[in-house]
Amino acid sequence: MQCRPNGRYGASMAELSTVTDAHPEQQRVTARQWGALAALTLAVTLLAVDGTVLALAVPALTADLAPTTNQLLWIGDAYSFVLAGLLLSMGTLADRIGRRRLLLLGVAGFGGASVLAAFATSPEWLLAARVLLGVAGATLMPSTLSIVRNVFPDPSQRTRAVAIWSAGASGGAALGPLVGGVLLEHFWWGSVFLVNVPVMLVVLVAVAALVPESRDPRPGRFDLPSAALSIAAIVPLVWAVKHTAKEGLDPAGVLAAVVGTAAGAGFVRRQRSLAAPLVDVTLFRNRSFSGTVMASLIAIFAFSGLLFFFSQYLQLVRGYSPLQAGLRELPITLASIAVAAVAAGLIGRLGVGRALAASLLVAAAGLAVLAVMEGRPGYAGMAVGLVVIGLGVGVAFTASTDAILSAVPRERAGAASAISEMSYELGVALGIALLGTLHTLLYRSALPDLSGVSAGTREAVTESLAMGAQQAAATGEGGAGLLDAARHAFAEAMQLSSAVAALLLVAAAVVAWKVVPATARAVAPDT
Repeated sequence: MQCRPNGRYGASMAELSTVTDAHPEQQRVTARQWGALAALTLAVTLLAVDGTVLALAVPALTADLAPTTNQLLWIGDAYSFVLAGLLLSMGTLADRIGRRRLLLLGVAGFGGASVLAAFATSPEWLLAARVLLGVAGATLMPSTLSIVRNVFPDPSQRTRAVAIWSAGASGGAALGPLVGGVLLEHFWWGSVFLVNVPVMLVVLVAVAALVPESRDPRPGRFDLPSAALSIAAIVPLVWAVKHTAKEGLDPAGVLAAVVGTAAGAGFVRRQRSLAAPLVDVTLFRNRSFSGTVMASLIAIFAFSGLLFFFSQYLQLVRGYSPLQAGLRELPITLASIAVAAVAAGLIGRLGVGRALAASLLVAAAGLAVLAVMEGRPGYAGMAVGLVVIGLGVGVAFTASTDAILSAVPRERAGAASAISEMSYELGVALGIALLGTLHTLLYRSALPDLSGVSAGTREAVTESLAMGAQQAAATGEGGAGLLDAARHAFAEAMQLSSAVAALLLVAAAVVAWKVVPATARAVAPDT
């Protein structure tokens, strides 16, 4: 195997695709392996639920804590911003100190932060708790996926395991609204966080009993400057995008973008000079690897950004209760879980590139159906769109994750997992920020003339359907006509946002088709 002078591996994905597995005989998967996979999948499912469950609780926590629209967006995406900023550092740290050990620390921390979030009494408190959840989540995400890489060394078995793990991630993201709906039907909004505690206790016990410890046997020194540079690159760049999308081009956004870009350039230069880099940046020289990461990021961007506002649409426009809204989002969950049974075979038959491109096109078709049906009465058409989206997303998650994870040997699984998860979480954060901002702008542009109402009501209505129009209707100002007009504007904004998300998935499919190999997935040999 070709090596870089300052690294332990340097084969390109094209070279890796010609390497056969060191153990061609497929060993039977043991009950302990399945148990470990179940514990890891439960952990990632809960993390994914926590990323989307908040969407359904927005009306309730808005009424209780009265956050501004900007605070609400930050509460929604701070978790993903912090998680994305720390993933690279935590993934490499897991390779060094032990993935199981870091996972156990993260599970305990996530449970504690969930208690803080559940009993928040102000928007600032809730935002701080979401930040802590992001820190704990950053220790969990790469650890679970890298442990899967080590527990299942056989490539074909690993693809099946990754399919199950991906079903937990994608299914959990869509399951969040249902979990939130059940809880919000009977309890206060803080229950969507408090439910994490008993689940994390189960994960803690299962991981301690079933998951073996694994680490890089020759990890090298953990480079703190690299960790600081990765955070300094990701967080300002994400903030700059979010700020510019909302406020327009101004000095603050430009300064943040410059700082992030400079830190990113410094990070890349430092990785090239280190014997044990935080990230093997040479992987990104290969178009197939970088294309897989890019396609995955775009897909998550479109999916999560839309899902965040779809839950509000079901409640605020269609008039469903939280539980009813959660049940109506269930088709996407069931479809994404069901497709895990056939994802491995489909990827093996079509190859990663074609499977990824085809699944993204399927998801885009589902979003197009949803865009049309959001403007029509009834639910059946939306259910069809959700099922199609779930089928496409389920295969896409598996194909992209397996391709990224298979590109490195087992001892570097944490770093590769961090890259995969960073693209996921960065996509979530950007999706909520940018598609959320787009939806807000479209909503405001579709509102009728509000010159006949007071300045306070006009400002409240343009700020938010949940906060403004419903409160105005309750006080009698503007009457039912104002509320109906605001609902129509919100629905129209959802349709256009869904169409934009569908186009983004088509773009991701084109990237996957052109740059990701259509042959069998690349497999890095275990060393």
